[in-house]
Amino acid sequence: MWGTVVGFSQYHYQYASGHEGDAPAAGFSARKAATTIYVYDGVDAHQENLARLGPHTTGVGCIYIKDLDAVDLDVLEQIVATSYARLGDDPWTSRARDGAPG
Repeated sequence: MWGTVVGFSQYHYQYASGHEGDAPAAGFSARKAATTIYVYDGVDAHQENLARLGPHTTGVGCIYIKDLDAVDLDVLEQIVATSYARLGDDPWTSRARDGAPG
């Protein structure tokens, strides 16, 4: 548990500002308004799959789903797996809003 986030594995991030820390490599939070899925490479990196996901909204690094029965869970799994794989073993040095690393 990472506060209210259920997280799996972890990664270390370090920004150019010197701010650094650890966060879950894959995470979600079941909230009243919607289930939140965190994608650490940003939602822009997943536009093709998001178009196939089903009803959802997004933030910079979050996918909000009100009804899990209404989305394609295979597509959601693919998004989470891709985001997780992109973390790799190196420290994460950019934020989702700054663009995903190549």
